[in-house]
Amino acid sequence: MSRLARGLCAAGFLAAFMGAAHAQPVTLNVVDVAGNLALTQEALESFAAKNPTLVSRITFTKAPSPELPGKIRAMQAAGRTDIDLVLTGTDALAAGIALSLWEPLLPAHAAKFPNLMDNYLPAARKMQDLSSGQGVMVTYTPAGPLLEYNPDKVKTPPKTPAELLSWCKANPNKLIYARPANSGPGRTFLMGLPYMLGDSNPKDPIAGWDKTWAYLKELNSCIEYYPTGTGAVFKELGEGSRDMTVTMTGWDINPRALGVVPKQFKVAAFNNFTWVDDAHYMVMPKGLPANRQAVVLQLMAFLLQPAQQALTYDAGYFYPGPAVKDVPLTAAPQKSQDVIKEFGRAEYADWITKNPHAQPLEDKALVAAFKKWDQEIGSGKAK
Repeated sequence: MSRLARGLCAAGFLAAFMGAAHAQPVTLNVVDVAGNLALTQEALESFAAKNPTLVSRITFTKAPSPELPGKIRAMQAAGRTDIDLVLTGTDALAAGIALSLWEPLLPAHAAKFPNLMDNYLPAARKMQDLSSGQGVMVTYTPAGPLLEYNPDKVKTPPKTPAELLSWCKANPNKLIYARPANSGPGRTFLMGLPYMLGDSNPKDPIAGWDKTWAYLKELNSCIEYYPTGTGAVFKELGEGSRDMTVTMTGWDINPRALGVVPKQFKVAAFNNFTWVDDAHYMVMPKGLPANRQAVVLQLMAFLLQPAQQALTYDAGYFYPGPAVKDVPLTAAPQKSQDVIKEFGRAEYADWITKNPHAQPLEDKALVAAFKKWDQEIGSGKAK
Protein backbone atom coordinates (compact mmCIF):
# COMPACT_ATOMS: atom_id res chain seq x y z
CA MET A 1 0.00 0.00 0.00
CA SER A 2 1.42 3.46 -0.91
CA ARG A 3 2.01 6.14 1.69
CA LEU A 4 -0.86 8.16 0.18
CA ALA A 5 -3.22 5.18 0.36
CA ARG A 6 -2.21 4.48 3.94
CA GLY A 7 -2.83 8.11 4.78
CA LEU A 8 -6.25 8.10 3.21
CA CYS A 9 -7.11 4.86 4.99
CA ALA A 10 -6.02 6.28 8.33
CA ALA A 11 -7.98 9.47 7.69
CA GLY A 12 -11.06 7.43 6.88
CA PHE A 13 -10.70 5.39 10.06
CA LEU A 14 -10.24 8.57 12.10
CA ALA A 15 -13.33 10.13 10.54
CA ALA A 16 -15.34 7.02 11.29
CA PHE A 17 -14.06 6.99 14.86
CA MET A 18 -14.85 10.67 15.37
CA GLY A 19 -18.30 10.13 13.86
CA ALA A 20 -18.99 7.28 16.26
CA ALA A 21 -17.68 9.28 19.17
CA HIS A 22 -20.06 12.14 18.33
CA ALA A 23 -23.02 10.00 17.28
CA GLN A 24 -26.32 11.73 17.77
CA PRO A 25 -28.91 10.16 20.08
CA VAL A 26 -31.57 8.28 18.14
CA THR A 27 -35.34 8.29 18.14
CA LEU A 28 -36.71 4.80 18.73
CA ASN A 29 -40.10 3.70 17.45
CA VAL A 30 -41.75 0.99 19.56
CA VAL A 31 -44.82 -0.88 18.34
CA ASP A 32 -46.96 -2.90 20.76
CA VAL A 33 -49.27 -5.61 19.41
CA ALA A 34 -49.79 -7.44 22.72
CA GLY A 35 -50.92 -4.84 25.27
CA ASN A 36 -47.42 -5.04 26.73
CA LEU A 37 -46.91 -1.29 27.13
CA ALA A 38 -49.19 -1.44 30.16
CA LEU A 39 -46.34 -3.40 31.76
CA THR A 40 -43.20 -1.90 30.22
CA GLN A 41 -43.78 1.69 29.11
CA GLU A 42 -42.56 3.12 32.40
CA ALA A 43 -39.33 1.13 32.07
CA LEU A 44 -38.90 2.18 28.43
CA GLU A 45 -39.27 5.84 29.38
CA SER A 46 -36.83 5.32 32.23
CA PHE A 47 -34.21 4.01 29.79
CA ALA A 48 -34.56 7.12 27.65
CA ALA A 49 -34.31 9.40 30.68
CA LYS A 50 -31.18 7.63 31.94
CA ASN A 51 -29.48 7.52 28.53
CA PRO A 52 -29.91 10.93 26.85
CA THR A 53 -26.70 10.41 24.84
CA LEU A 54 -28.24 7.28 23.28
CA VAL A 55 -31.94 8.12 22.96
CA SER A 56 -33.53 11.47 22.15
CA ARG A 57 -37.06 10.13 22.53
CA ILE A 58 -39.17 6.98 22.20
CA THR A 59 -42.44 6.92 20.29
CA PHE A 60 -45.12 4.37 21.16
CA THR A 61 -47.69 2.88 18.81
CA LYS A 62 -50.30 0.18 19.40
CA ALA A 63 -51.46 -1.95 16.50
CA PRO A 64 -53.48 -5.12 15.82
CA SER A 65 -51.21 -8.13 15.72
CA PRO A 66 -52.37 -9.52 12.33
CA GLU A 67 -51.55 -6.25 10.54
CA LEU A 68 -47.94 -5.89 11.69
CA PRO A 69 -46.05 -8.59 9.71
CA GLY A 70 -47.29 -7.27 6.37
CA LYS A 71 -46.36 -3.72 7.29
CA ILE A 72 -42.83 -4.68 8.31
CA ARG A 73 -42.40 -6.85 5.23
CA ALA A 74 -43.32 -3.88 3.01
CA MET A 75 -40.85 -1.62 4.86
CA GLN A 76 -38.05 -4.12 4.45
CA ALA A 77 -38.84 -4.59 0.74
CA ALA A 78 -38.58 -0.82 0.33
CA GLY A 79 -35.20 -0.79 2.05
CA ARG A 80 -36.27 1.18 5.10
CA THR A 81 -37.29 -0.06 8.53
CA ASP A 82 -38.93 2.58 10.69
CA ILE A 83 -39.88 0.24 13.54
CA ASP A 84 -37.06 -0.45 16.01
CA LEU A 85 -38.69 -2.66 18.63
CA VAL A 86 -41.82 -4.79 18.57
CA LEU A 87 -43.55 -6.00 21.74
CA THR A 88 -45.54 -9.07 20.80
CA GLY A 89 -47.23 -12.21 21.97
CA THR A 90 -46.71 -15.61 20.42
CA ASP A 91 -48.93 -14.72 17.42
CA ALA A 92 -46.91 -11.99 15.64
CA LEU A 93 -43.70 -13.56 16.93
CA ALA A 94 -44.45 -16.78 15.04
CA ALA A 95 -45.75 -14.97 11.95
CA GLY A 96 -42.56 -12.92 11.79
CA ILE A 97 -40.38 -16.00 12.21
CA ALA A 98 -42.19 -17.67 9.33
CA LEU A 99 -41.60 -14.60 7.12
CA SER A 100 -38.00 -14.12 8.32
CA LEU A 101 -38.77 -10.58 9.54
CA TRP A 102 -36.87 -10.58 12.82
CA GLU A 103 -33.19 -10.02 13.50
CA PRO A 104 -31.65 -13.20 14.94
CA LEU A 105 -30.78 -12.24 18.52
CA LEU A 106 -29.45 -15.49 19.92
CA PRO A 107 -26.77 -16.66 19.82
CA ALA A 108 -25.58 -13.73 17.66
CA HIS A 109 -26.03 -11.18 20.46
CA ALA A 110 -25.89 -13.52 23.44
CA ALA A 111 -23.19 -11.39 25.07
CA LYS A 112 -25.80 -8.67 25.57
CA PHE A 113 -27.92 -11.11 27.62
CA PRO A 114 -25.55 -12.99 29.93
CA ASN A 115 -27.02 -16.06 31.66
CA LEU A 116 -30.34 -15.39 29.97
CA MET A 117 -31.92 -18.82 30.45
CA ASP A 118 -30.64 -19.19 34.02
CA ASN A 119 -32.14 -15.82 34.91
CA TYR A 120 -35.64 -16.74 33.73
CA LEU A 121 -38.21 -18.23 36.06
CA PRO A 122 -38.09 -22.03 35.73
CA ALA A 123 -41.69 -22.20 34.47
CA ALA A 124 -40.98 -19.45 31.95
CA ARG A 125 -37.89 -20.89 30.27
CA LYS A 126 -39.74 -23.05 27.78
CA MET A 127 -41.62 -19.99 26.57
CA GLN A 128 -38.29 -18.48 25.50
CA ASP A 129 -37.73 -21.56 23.32
CA LEU A 130 -40.75 -20.53 21.21
CA SER A 131 -38.79 -17.52 19.96
CA SER A 132 -36.28 -19.65 18.01
CA GLY A 133 -33.62 -17.17 19.08
CA GLN A 134 -35.39 -14.31 17.27
CA GLY A 135 -37.05 -12.80 20.32
CA VAL A 136 -36.32 -12.26 23.99
CA MET A 137 -39.13 -12.89 26.48
CA VAL A 138 -39.87 -9.85 28.62
CA THR A 139 -43.02 -10.77 30.60
CA TYR A 140 -44.66 -14.02 31.64
CA THR A 141 -47.92 -15.36 33.01
CA PRO A 142 -49.07 -18.91 33.74
CA ALA A 143 -52.42 -17.73 32.35
CA GLY A 144 -55.02 -20.49 32.92
CA PRO A 145 -57.52 -22.02 32.33
CA LEU A 146 -59.45 -21.01 35.44
CA LEU A 147 -63.13 -20.38 36.22
CA GLU A 148 -64.45 -17.08 37.54
CA TYR A 149 -67.92 -16.89 39.05
CA ASN A 150 -70.44 -14.92 41.07
CA PRO A 151 -70.47 -16.60 44.52
CA ASP A 152 -74.04 -15.41 45.14
CA LYS A 153 -75.21 -17.47 42.17
CA VAL A 154 -72.73 -20.35 42.14
CA LYS A 155 -72.51 -22.02 45.55
CA THR A 156 -70.33 -24.97 44.54
CA PRO A 157 -68.05 -24.20 41.59
CA PRO A 158 -67.25 -26.97 39.10
CA LYS A 159 -64.00 -28.84 39.63
CA THR A 160 -63.91 -30.81 36.37
CA PRO A 161 -64.99 -30.20 32.77
CA ALA A 162 -67.82 -32.71 33.32
CA GLU A 163 -69.07 -30.72 36.31
CA LEU A 164 -68.85 -27.51 34.28
CA LEU A 165 -70.96 -29.10 31.55
CA SER A 166 -73.55 -30.29 34.10
CA TRP A 167 -73.72 -26.84 35.67
CA CYS A 168 -74.07 -25.19 32.28
CA LYS A 169 -76.95 -27.46 31.28
CA ALA A 170 -78.67 -26.83 34.61
CA ASN A 171 -78.15 -23.06 34.19
CA PRO A 172 -78.55 -22.37 30.46
CA ASN A 173 -77.09 -19.14 29.08
CA LYS A 174 -75.35 -18.33 32.37
CA LEU A 175 -71.91 -19.49 31.19
CA ILE A 176 -70.07 -17.29 28.70
CA TYR A 177 -66.67 -17.16 27.03
CA ALA A 178 -65.29 -15.25 24.06
CA ARG A 179 -64.20 -16.44 20.63
CA PRO A 180 -60.76 -18.00 21.24
CA ALA A 181 -59.14 -16.36 18.19
CA ASN A 182 -59.51 -12.98 19.89
CA SER A 183 -59.49 -13.83 23.59
CA GLY A 184 -56.69 -14.86 25.92
CA PRO A 185 -59.03 -16.65 28.36
CA GLY A 186 -60.94 -18.20 25.45
CA ARG A 187 -57.89 -19.72 23.79
CA THR A 188 -56.35 -20.74 27.12
CA PHE A 189 -59.53 -22.71 27.89
CA LEU A 190 -59.45 -24.20 24.38
CA MET A 191 -55.81 -25.29 24.73
CA GLY A 192 -56.21 -26.46 28.33
CA LEU A 193 -59.12 -28.85 27.74
CA PRO A 194 -57.13 -31.59 25.93
CA TYR A 195 -54.93 -32.02 29.02
CA MET A 196 -57.89 -32.29 31.40
CA LEU A 197 -59.93 -34.55 29.12
CA GLY A 198 -57.05 -36.92 28.38
CA ASP A 199 -56.96 -36.39 24.63
CA SER A 200 -54.44 -38.38 22.59
CA ASN A 201 -52.27 -35.41 21.60
CA PRO A 202 -52.82 -31.99 23.23
CA LYS A 203 -50.48 -30.44 20.62
CA ASP A 204 -52.52 -31.62 17.61
CA PRO A 205 -55.97 -30.00 17.48
CA ILE A 206 -56.97 -31.76 14.27
CA ALA A 207 -55.94 -35.38 14.86
CA GLY A 208 -55.51 -35.40 18.63
CA TRP A 209 -58.49 -33.55 20.16
CA ASP A 210 -61.44 -35.90 19.64
CA LYS A 211 -62.62 -35.56 23.25
CA THR A 212 -62.15 -31.79 23.29
CA TRP A 213 -64.23 -31.13 20.18
CA ALA A 214 -66.98 -33.47 21.35
CA TYR A 215 -67.02 -31.71 24.72
CA LEU A 216 -67.13 -28.20 23.23
CA LYS A 217 -70.05 -29.18 20.96
CA GLU A 218 -72.00 -30.40 23.96
CA LEU A 219 -71.10 -27.31 25.99
CA ASN A 220 -72.26 -25.20 23.06
CA SER A 221 -75.84 -26.36 23.69
CA CYS A 222 -76.16 -24.25 26.85
CA ILE A 223 -74.20 -21.13 25.76
CA GLU A 224 -76.25 -18.34 24.22
CA TYR A 225 -73.50 -16.72 22.14
CA TYR A 226 -69.75 -15.99 22.03
CA PRO A 227 -68.58 -12.36 22.21
CA THR A 228 -65.78 -11.40 19.83
CA GLY A 229 -63.57 -10.10 22.65
CA THR A 230 -62.83 -10.69 26.33
CA GLY A 231 -63.86 -7.24 27.53
CA ALA A 232 -67.50 -7.88 26.63
CA VAL A 233 -67.44 -11.12 28.63
CA PHE A 234 -66.37 -9.44 31.84
CA LYS A 235 -68.79 -6.58 31.32
CA GLU A 236 -71.67 -9.07 31.21
CA LEU A 237 -70.27 -10.99 34.17
CA GLY A 238 -69.92 -7.80 36.17
CA GLU A 239 -73.41 -6.58 35.27
CA GLY A 240 -74.95 -9.86 36.37
CA SER A 241 -76.35 -11.19 33.09
CA ARG A 242 -73.91 -14.15 33.32
CA ASP A 243 -72.81 -16.08 36.38
CA MET A 244 -69.60 -17.78 35.24
CA THR A 245 -66.81 -17.56 32.66
CA VAL A 246 -63.40 -19.00 31.92
CA THR A 247 -60.52 -16.76 32.92
CA MET A 248 -56.79 -16.45 33.47
CA THR A 249 -54.82 -14.82 36.27
CA GLY A 250 -54.61 -11.31 34.83
CA TRP A 251 -58.20 -11.24 33.58
CA ASP A 252 -59.28 -12.20 37.10
CA ILE A 253 -57.28 -9.55 38.94
CA ASN A 254 -57.33 -6.56 36.61
CA PRO A 255 -61.11 -6.22 35.91
CA ARG A 256 -61.83 -6.44 39.63
CA ALA A 257 -59.16 -3.82 40.33
CA LEU A 258 -60.75 -1.56 37.71
CA GLY A 259 -64.27 -2.11 39.07
CA VAL A 260 -65.59 -3.87 35.96
CA VAL A 261 -66.22 -7.01 38.00
CA PRO A 262 -67.19 -6.94 41.72
CA LYS A 263 -64.29 -7.52 44.04
CA GLN A 264 -66.01 -10.43 45.80
CA PHE A 265 -66.26 -12.63 42.70
CA LYS A 266 -64.33 -15.89 43.09
CA VAL A 267 -61.96 -18.04 41.05
CA ALA A 268 -61.85 -21.84 40.98
CA ALA A 269 -59.22 -24.18 39.58
CA PHE A 270 -60.04 -27.42 37.84
CA ASN A 271 -58.76 -30.58 39.50
CA ASN A 272 -55.42 -31.70 38.03
CA PHE A 273 -55.31 -28.98 35.40
CA THR A 274 -52.29 -27.95 33.34
CA TRP A 275 -51.36 -24.29 33.03
CA VAL A 276 -51.15 -23.11 29.42
CA ASP A 277 -48.51 -20.41 29.82
CA ASP A 278 -48.33 -17.12 27.95
CA ALA A 279 -45.58 -14.56 27.40
CA HIS A 280 -44.67 -11.33 25.66
CA TYR A 281 -41.48 -10.91 23.64
CA MET A 282 -39.15 -8.20 22.41
CA VAL A 283 -38.21 -8.57 18.73
CA MET A 284 -36.19 -6.35 16.42
CA PRO A 285 -37.03 -6.11 12.71
CA LYS A 286 -34.22 -6.81 10.27
CA GLY A 287 -32.70 -3.86 8.43
CA LEU A 288 -31.96 -1.40 11.25
CA PRO A 289 -28.84 0.75 10.93
CA ALA A 290 -26.04 -0.42 13.21
CA ASN A 291 -26.35 2.56 15.58
CA ARG A 292 -30.07 2.00 16.19
CA GLN A 293 -29.60 -1.75 16.48
CA ALA A 294 -26.97 -1.26 19.18
CA VAL A 295 -29.27 0.98 21.22
CA VAL A 296 -32.22 -1.43 20.90
CA LEU A 297 -30.07 -4.28 22.21
CA GLN A 298 -29.11 -2.17 25.23
CA LEU A 299 -32.76 -1.31 25.77
CA MET A 300 -33.77 -4.96 25.68
CA ALA A 301 -31.14 -5.87 28.26
CA PHE A 302 -32.31 -2.97 30.43
CA LEU A 303 -35.89 -4.28 30.44
CA LEU A 304 -34.67 -7.59 31.87
CA GLN A 305 -33.07 -5.97 34.90
CA PRO A 306 -34.87 -6.81 38.16
CA ALA A 307 -35.82 -3.20 38.88
CA GLN A 308 -37.55 -2.89 35.50
CA GLN A 309 -39.10 -6.35 35.75
CA ALA A 310 -40.65 -5.34 39.07
CA LEU A 311 -42.70 -2.71 37.22
CA THR A 312 -44.45 -5.44 35.21
CA TYR A 313 -46.61 -6.45 38.17
CA ASP A 314 -48.59 -3.37 37.08
CA ALA A 315 -52.26 -3.69 38.16
CA GLY A 316 -52.31 -7.46 37.72
CA TYR A 317 -53.01 -7.34 33.98
CA PHE A 318 -50.46 -10.10 33.09
CA TYR A 319 -50.03 -11.58 36.56
CA PRO A 320 -47.50 -12.03 37.85
CA GLY A 321 -45.63 -10.26 35.02
CA PRO A 322 -41.91 -10.68 35.65
CA ALA A 323 -40.18 -13.23 33.44
CA VAL A 324 -36.98 -13.34 35.50
CA LYS A 325 -36.50 -14.90 38.90
CA ASP A 326 -35.83 -13.16 42.21
CA VAL A 327 -38.28 -10.32 41.55
CA PRO A 328 -40.73 -10.58 44.46
CA LEU A 329 -43.87 -8.49 44.75
CA THR A 330 -42.13 -6.50 47.48
CA ALA A 331 -39.84 -5.09 44.77
CA ALA A 332 -42.80 -3.68 42.81
CA PRO A 333 -44.06 -0.10 43.14
CA GLN A 334 -46.32 0.41 46.15
CA LYS A 335 -49.37 0.94 43.92
CA SER A 336 -48.82 -2.49 42.35
CA GLN A 337 -48.32 -4.08 45.75
CA ASP A 338 -51.56 -2.51 46.95
CA VAL A 339 -53.54 -3.79 43.94
CA ILE A 340 -52.17 -7.34 44.20
CA LYS A 341 -52.67 -7.38 47.96
CA GLU A 342 -56.29 -6.31 47.61
CA PHE A 343 -57.33 -8.13 44.42
CA GLY A 344 -54.81 -10.98 44.05
CA ARG A 345 -55.42 -14.55 45.18
CA ALA A 346 -53.39 -16.23 47.90
CA GLU A 347 -53.97 -19.60 46.23
CA TYR A 348 -52.24 -18.57 42.98
CA ALA A 349 -48.73 -19.19 44.32
CA ASP A 350 -49.63 -22.74 45.30
CA TRP A 351 -51.41 -23.49 42.02
CA ILE A 352 -48.50 -22.08 39.96
CA THR A 353 -46.00 -24.22 41.84
CA LYS A 354 -47.91 -27.50 42.09
CA ASN A 355 -49.59 -27.81 38.69
CA PRO A 356 -47.72 -28.70 35.47
CA HIS A 357 -47.09 -26.08 32.80
CA ALA A 358 -47.39 -26.41 29.01
CA GLN A 359 -46.53 -24.14 26.13
CA PRO A 360 -49.27 -22.82 23.86
CA LEU A 361 -49.81 -24.45 20.50
CA GLU A 362 -47.34 -23.48 17.83
CA ASP A 363 -48.56 -21.04 15.22
CA LYS A 364 -49.90 -23.39 12.51
CA ALA A 365 -51.63 -25.65 15.03
CA LEU A 366 -53.16 -22.67 16.82
CA VAL A 367 -54.54 -21.26 13.56
CA ALA A 368 -56.00 -24.69 12.76
CA ALA A 369 -57.63 -24.87 16.19
CA PHE A 370 -59.15 -21.40 15.77
CA LYS A 371 -60.50 -22.28 12.33
CA LYS A 372 -62.09 -25.51 13.53
CA TRP A 373 -63.64 -23.80 16.57
CA ASP A 374 -65.03 -21.01 14.36
CA GLN A 375 -66.54 -23.50 11.91
CA GLU A 376 -67.83 -26.17 14.29
CA ILE A 377 -68.51 -24.37 17.59
CA GLY A 378 -68.92 -20.63 17.12
CA SER A 379 -70.57 -20.63 13.71
CA GLY A 380 -73.83 -18.70 13.93
CA LYS A 381 -73.29 -17.80 17.59
CA ALA A 382 -70.64 -15.06 17.38
CA LYS A 383 -71.74 -11.59 18.42
